[in-house]
Amino acid sequence: MTDLPRKAAARTARLAALPLGYAGRQAMGLGKRLGGKSADAVLTEVQQRTAEQLFRTLGELKGGAMKFGQALSVLESALPEDVAAPYREHLTALQDSAPPMPTATVREQLTTNLGPDWSDRLVWLDGAPTAAASIGQVHRGRWRDDPDDDDIDVAVKVQYPGAGEALMSDLRQIARVARGVAPVFPGIDVKPLVAELQERAADELDYELEAQAQAAYADAFADDPDIVVPAVVAVGTEVLVTEWLDSAHSLAHVIRVGTQEERDHYGELFVRFLFEGPQRTGMLHADPHPGNFRVIPAPDGGLGRLGVLDFGAVARLPQGQLPEAMGRLIRIALDSDEASLVAGLREEGFIKDGIEVDPAMLLDYLGPFVEPAAQERFAFTRDWMREQFERINDSQAESFSLATRLNLPSSYLLIHRTWLGAIGLLSQLGATAPFREILEESLPGFDD
Repeated sequence: MTDLPRKAAARTARLAALPLGYAGRQAMGLGKRLGGKSADAVLTEVQQRTAEQLFRTLGELKGGAMKFGQALSVLESALPEDVAAPYREHLTALQDSAPPMPTATVREQLTTNLGPDWSDRLVWLDGAPTAAASIGQVHRGRWRDDPDDDDIDVAVKVQYPGAGEALMSDLRQIARVARGVAPVFPGIDVKPLVAELQERAADELDYELEAQAQAAYADAFADDPDIVVPAVVAVGTEVLVTEWLDSAHSLAHVIRVGTQEERDHYGELFVRFLFEGPQRTGMLHADPHPGNFRVIPAPDGGLGRLGVLDFGAVARLPQGQLPEAMGRLIRIALDSDEASLVAGLREEGFIKDGIEVDPAMLLDYLGPFVEPAAQERFAFTRDWMREQFERINDSQAESFSLATRLNLPSSYLLIHRTWLGAIGLLSQLGATAPFREILEESLPGFDD
């Protein structure tokens, strides 16, 4: 596949087929059970086949389909190992790659967005993309603002024609077929995830808005010894030109084959960036999937810096920082002050008026958000992530109904999803990081 499929009917038909495929595999599984195969074995086989179809379809369609797949891939570490292991490659493949668009299409987009004289400044452009994602792809090039200037290496991000239409159409259809996707991720409610992706889709399609965010981050981290954000060179509505970031691998590569030293080092830099970004820019980088974070080794090949890309999903924080109440409530939970925790959550709108909750049960429920800050250095692992995920999704547990009595205020939606995604990424990495120290340094309210 060489271009973004643009016929809405064709895209909708492929997405609509996902639950039908699952239903057919269920029927086949029933026949195998009648033939003597164990229920657990049949369930795992059905999940594997469903996953293969799901992620192959999402990756090929790109647009909103692939965006949804990338969001799910970060949560892979929450799945039980016997479910996750057989199709981990299908999940992680969506973190780094996608098929390219034709060269002629790329040049048409450059003319439309940078003007007919774009080749006077973009003096060389690699015909093959170096990276591709859900709504666009990246080419390496050389840029010269003035004939007397030296060339600089640049990354040219070009949006797929029709990406906006495909993105919104896909997300609407995925919302309709969520039941067919659910078996692949037992315990994950995909409807709120799709709703949140729909909410910020317009921002991600606007490269001029993305350029503003990236320029602010590049300025804020210009002299940072550990974090690199490429500066913006030029921008159009569907084309973004930035300085080139020389990096052979993303964090997805470290997840697959990295040493423990690499996992710990880059995991710590990731957490520091996540919390220092809002402190320096008033914005939160809200797309914590591994492909957006690039490894830049030191000159001797050893541990180096972390490059950060893709500022399309950014939360512009109303107070110019993460909410002070967020840090304060985490500290209260760490101190096991149940009464103050309930009062604080009620004040922030997490518990609505007239809703009563068991304070001890609430404290236990919030464990995944609090436990990493309870130790000087916390080891994020897949086992820990699964344990937390299974605990809060255990329908037999007394605390299971608590979730239905809690409310997530709109101002925390993107923060909450980013936090979950970050924990998922760190668990995939298997990183040990000084999480508490970083919160003390960079999370408002935590160290008060």
